[in-house]
Amino acid sequence: MKPAPKTFHVKSFGCQMNVYDGDRMAELMTADGLVPAVDAASADLVVLNTCHIRERATDKVYSDIGRLRKGGKDPMIAVAGCVAQAEGAEIVARAKVDIVVGPQAYHNLPGLVARAVAGETALDTDMPVLSKFGALPARRRATPSAFLTVQEGCDKFCTYCVVPYTRGAEVSRPFAAIVDEARALVDAGAREITLLGQNVNAWTDGDYGLHDLIRALDRVSGLARIRYTTSHPNDMTQGLIDAHRDVESLMPFLHLPVQSGNDRVLRAMNRSHSRDSYLRILDRVRAARPDIALSGDFIVGFPGETDAEFQDTVRLCDQVGYAQAYSFKYSPRPGTPAADMAAQIPADVMDDRLQRLQAALNRDQQAFNAGTVGRRCQVLIERRGKLPGQMLGKSPWLQSVHLLTAAAIGDLVEVDLVRADPNSLSGVERVMAAA
Repeated sequence: MKPAPKTFHVKSFGCQMNVYDGDRMAELMTADGLVPAVDAASADLVVLNTCHIRERATDKVYSDIGRLRKGGKDPMIAVAGCVAQAEGAEIVARAKVDIVVGPQAYHNLPGLVARAVAGETALDTDMPVLSKFGALPARRRATPSAFLTVQEGCDKFCTYCVVPYTRGAEVSRPFAAIVDEARALVDAGAREITLLGQNVNAWTDGDYGLHDLIRALDRVSGLARIRYTTSHPNDMTQGLIDAHRDVESLMPFLHLPVQSGNDRVLRAMNRSHSRDSYLRILDRVRAARPDIALSGDFIVGFPGETDAEFQDTVRLCDQVGYAQAYSFKYSPRPGTPAADMAAQIPADVMDDRLQRLQAALNRDQQAFNAGTVGRRCQVLIERRGKLPGQMLGKSPWLQSVHLLTAAAIGDLVEVDLVRADPNSLSGVERVMAAA
């Protein structure tokens, strides 16, 4: 028997969906009578909400478990998320943990805690279709910018990716449930909602597509801004592109991963799109919303990638001019087809390519930020800055903006963008003249 925990701490790794899941697990624990702790060191129960996309992320989980066990408190430890789903009972054998729960079963966390208190092995990696959402508590508190999961899983089976194995097949939450949760988030303080999914633009409910859902959310009173991520090029419908033209609350920002600029590599990745088809989608998006900011994902050093093929990726970046981007060295994940491919790229070659690509992406991000200097836009205030009177918020193009203002967190402020730094902008609040 173990003492029942009274306090908890959730630490999330990886993507925005893990942030959403971490928040929901915290709400579950709070509803079960536990109190949030300031940090992991002071908590009776520590939930490590894990990511399995990259090898180092997995290693970090085990390092965190070791550090927690070496501390004086010896808390109850729950490993949740995609590492829990992928490795299951192996985690129990490899590390001293009390609970292992997958991303589709975390609604059972209170019951798993009770089993761990009773001294039982608490392991749940079942993958029921969306039943967890009906078991989660109502949304009662929200930050000004909140996440809302609308779709989970993936049917694309990119050869480098573990998501279809850890999150399951693509499933969509019902239209009405999403709208209800969006209203609850707004009532709880959200002004902006980002719709989440492994392939969010694959969301569907009957005849409804993501563009229909966005148009419905546009009618939710008090919701000022809508975003969505992450999208797949194959699910970028004309209806969704038209929504960028027609829906004022849909922010001018699109994260559309391409991964490589070379067609042979894309085929080896099983991406199901070509360089040309991807660029034609971006042309249609820009025609609908000329001021849109584009973001992408890139993998360098995929097995067999030649330097000439890598240069195709750099040239694609030069052609697009991304406002933001995420780039990574290929990381072989056990059980994926790419992990067994011949011609794995040496680490030093991947390091060199990543540095070269990131230099190009950083150049383009700085150019995009500089190009917005002189624009007037609304900034959603999200938190306090380091200086007296300074606040930080986000522009419509998802840029960090800092300014001096008396506005409160959650306010939308009219701002003139006056200076671009490498990773943020400075703004000056526009003061309305007295009537």
